[in-house]
Amino acid sequence: MTLQQMYYVISIAEYGSINRAAEALFVSQPSLTSSLQSFEKEVGFAIFNRNGKGVTLTDAGAQLMPYLLKVCDQNRELLEYLGKSKTRKRKFRVTTQHYTFAVKAFVELLKEYDAAEYEFAIVEARTKSVIGDVSSMRSEIGLLYLSDFNRSAMKKILKSENLEFHHIIDCSAYVYLWKNHPLAGRESITFEDLRDYPCLSFEQGDSSYFYYAEEMLSTEEYSRQIWANDRATVLNLMVGLNGYTICSGIICEELNGGDFLAVPFVSDSPEICRMEIGYITKNGRQLSDLGRTYIGKINEYLGIRGK
Repeated sequence: MTLQQMYYVISIAEYGSINRAAEALFVSQPSLTSSLQSFEKEVGFAIFNRNGKGVTLTDAGAQLMPYLLKVCDQNRELLEYLGKSKTRKRKFRVTTQHYTFAVKAFVELLKEYDAAEYEFAIVEARTKSVIGDVSSMRSEIGLLYLSDFNRSAMKKILKSENLEFHHIIDCSAYVYLWKNHPLAGRESITFEDLRDYPCLSFEQGDSSYFYYAEEMLSTEEYSRQIWANDRATVLNLMVGLNGYTICSGIICEELNGGDFLAVPFVSDSPEICRMEIGYITKNGRQLSDLGRTYIGKINEYLGIRGK
């Protein structure tokens, strides 16, 4: 087997399609298929399941992938050390729930990164997509949260997708609202205080279930609830309707502006007001240098915030 074959297999897994991988690699589809068949014959098992929509990793392929990634990452680092990879376009992709600190860290990463060519991406998405992008290796890192409510179910989902959760920070619940909201001057807010205002939540899709909810306390009964699918819409609804959402309290004013604030949420059951934010990776896959730097930027930002 060759390094080129390994890169081919990784690209097919990332794109979920032999045709799309061939286009990205600038090789013909028959040539890529032939290389894959040769590689599968050499390792002695099928790496991908083929279907009409594309390809997915077999169980054996998923177990092999971390080893291929490790070899290719080490080869890339060796080329960088020898100064022979200056023309190689670097790629890095993150998929995250709707966290401004994730975007802020991404901005700081790009400010520090010095390269003539690169292809970076950060995607704010539904929880199911966060998991799916990392599982299919479209993204190296996914950011999401666990709580006492969803932890057991989410851990099972992550295990079934061969993913690993890494702790970043523990947070308490805050009510996130517009600075001119009637409750903005409170030192703390309860459910009773929120009764007359609409709760804003990120829509997770018809096929999703409540364990995928991004907001803490998602199982509570809200008399008024509005679903949206992007952060800008949620912020507009906060202003226009005096809406609110329950969040971690980690706010990046540089990106969201100074028109919003977080007020501590209090409850008779403190255990339901805790969340653990972390990142997920493919099990056994070591972070690239870009991945390590990005997580470092997150930790640096959260440390400055005192969270």
